Amino acid sequence: MFALDKLQQDAIELLKHLIRTESFSKQEHNTAEILNNFLTERGVETKREKNNIWAFNKNFDSNKPTILLNSHHDTVKPNPGYTNDPYDPFVKDGKLFGLGSNDAGGCLVSLIATFLHFYDKENMKYNFCIAATAEEEISGFDGLELVYPKLGKIDFAIVGEPTLMDIAVAEKGLMVIDCVAIGKAGHAAREEGDNAIYKAIKDIEWIKNYKFDRVSPHLGPMKMSVTIINAGYQHNVVPEKCQFTIDVRITEMYRNEEVLKIIDDNIESEVHPRSVRLRPSFIDPEHALVKAATKFGAKTYGSPTTSDQALIPVPSVKMGPGNSARSHTANEFIYLIEVEEGIEKYIKILGELV
Repeated sequence: MFALDKLQQDAIELLKHLIRTESFSKQEHNTAEILNNFLTERGVETKREKNNIWAFNKNFDSNKPTILLNSHHDTVKPNPGYTNDPYDPFVKDGKLFGLGSNDAGGCLVSLIATFLHFYDKENMKYNFCIAATAEEEISGFDGLELVYPKLGKIDFAIVGEPTLMDIAVAEKGLMVIDCVAIGKAGHAAREEGDNAIYKAIKDIEWIKNYKFDRVSPHLGPMKMSVTIINAGYQHNVVPEKCQFTIDVRITEMYRNEEVLKIIDDNIESEVHPRSVRLRPSFIDPEHALVKAATKFGAKTYGSPTTSDQALIPVPSVKMGPGNSARSHTANEFIYLIEVEEGIEKYIKILGELV
């Protein structure tokens, strides 16, 4: 049994250690080692695959359902606007500064502390699995997606991202689609060729104006944006090819494959999805986890941003200390009290269930 104040102190010290240690996506081996050591020093038997660390509660019972507690330990590279040393975890005015402090170090150490609180308890209704995973910031294949099949049956999950400890009950999925409009090259001074740019413009106009019928009560309407376009190589040559990219944010009202077909059926350009794996998430508002969170003051909302929640095929919520608005900003920070209260709130919510 770990006392709450000791859990909070240890979590903050662990967060400082993580901040001191560079852990860009695909380069998280050192923070994986820190996390592994932190857990094993407290008597937890861990498992590791590449830069992912996971563990189960001491009295794991395969006949009981399992709750996954997941967050990531990779970071983006420091914003050029930093005036602080991004790897110096100093505290000022109750704020702990440092790269990854808010996104998502504070969430990760709070979930680890919560896992330790329940680690050796007996006669719980649920098992716990803690997973500290890699490559979230790049939606990589060697993070949660790699290890999720090794976790066994998961019944529902909390994904630690900074939400001010409110609870995202829905999250938009993401599909990136590369499109190619095909024309025919010709001399710009003569009536030659078939301009691929003009063909692309027609398709882009459709993308801009199309309205999907089904609107999410949590996330609102679907959104498509053309974010990259490229064509031509010489001023006097009609381009035969125009490439453009669509960023599609998908709500729980549609499957990714369904959206892809709608686009493909309505534009002339070739359509090539980079992936259909980042799916929208949704949990029933009547789920016991949602009810427990709202009992302790969490507000529910729909999240427009994508996280590892997109890779979890069971009901999940996104919830954690910190503020999403601070993520990826210069001089990133999290309030110490946010971590302390986050641990306390996680424990209360999950204690209501187990």
